[in-house]
Amino acid sequence: MRKPGYLFAVGALAFGFVVVILGAYTRLVHAGLGCPDWPGCYGFLGVPRSENALALAEMRFPDEPVEIFKAWAEMVHRYVAGILGLLILGLALFSLKQRKVPGYPIGLSFGLLLLVICQALFGMWTVTLKLWPQIVTLHLLGGFATLTLLLLLSLRLYNQFPPLPQRPTLLSVRRFARLALVVVIVQIMLGGWTSTNYAAVACVDLPTCHGQWWPDEMDFAAGFHLFHEIGPNYLGGILDGPGRTAIHFTHRIGAVITTLVLLVLAWRMLDLRLNKLAGLLVLTLATQVSLGITNVLAHLPLAVAVAHNAVGAALLLVVVSINYRLRAPAADPLLSKGRGSGMLASR
Repeated sequence: MRKPGYLFAVGALAFGFVVVILGAYTRLVHAGLGCPDWPGCYGFLGVPRSENALALAEMRFPDEPVEIFKAWAEMVHRYVAGILGLLILGLALFSLKQRKVPGYPIGLSFGLLLLVICQALFGMWTVTLKLWPQIVTLHLLGGFATLTLLLLLSLRLYNQFPPLPQRPTLLSVRRFARLALVVVIVQIMLGGWTSTNYAAVACVDLPTCHGQWWPDEMDFAAGFHLFHEIGPNYLGGILDGPGRTAIHFTHRIGAVITTLVLLVLAWRMLDLRLNKLAGLLVLTLATQVSLGITNVLAHLPLAVAVAHNAVGAALLLVVVSINYRLRAPAADPLLSKGRGSGMLASR
């Protein structure tokens, strides 16, 4: 039986997906600094439009002229993210009213609220630190983590997928599914690092890079230097070609490993008769790989790049759903209590 708040959680999940897509769009059109301040825009609640407002904005930020399109892209993302934050606050408050419902995920609801507060801070630092790659990557990962927790909340409130019957094969597949989840998360991190360092078009040929299977000019030390100086404006990136090539090439290797691991996971799921879930995994994976290849060969068209981010999020959600479906059954409190009493009695 579904628990109260299920539709509310699903709505928030859908809204969170929109926020992730808008975040990708904002980043890809180089609008991350469309408003040089936070939470307003050039000191206004909205984008300045009138002549007086534009003159005041220029006076406040003489080195950062107003670009209306980029400013609106950034502010729309902020507005929608703010609405998502209010929805998650509503979910947390609603969970308090359901505290008497057995097994209601109150902790998960408030964990989401804490995460979205952290996301707001990352959003602020993204602007104030001028797209510092470390913060932008963490902000991206925070968005994916928010989606993941919203999915888990929705699944728990749906309450229609009990743990599978225990058998020897299940334990092995469960462990492999957890490994697959870790691999996907690492690949998402690599994708975020590739995007925030503007390395997506560092290689424009496939399957080679610069015509070589292992490019000569790769600087891994520069590409994966995690302590960039705070202060410069990172819009457009500051790495040279070898550093970006190293990042891009590592992301490619990660894509190959992720593809192989997920295909093995799908194959192993067939033993558990989870054919539909395995098919969804293969379909989502094939779409993501196709979009990645298109990004390289077509030199990062905007629509394809945004879709690559969206399907990457969808792929993560599919793998999380698989892990949820393969989860171990929760311990029965009454049974545990009975065992404890028995142990005490035996003493």
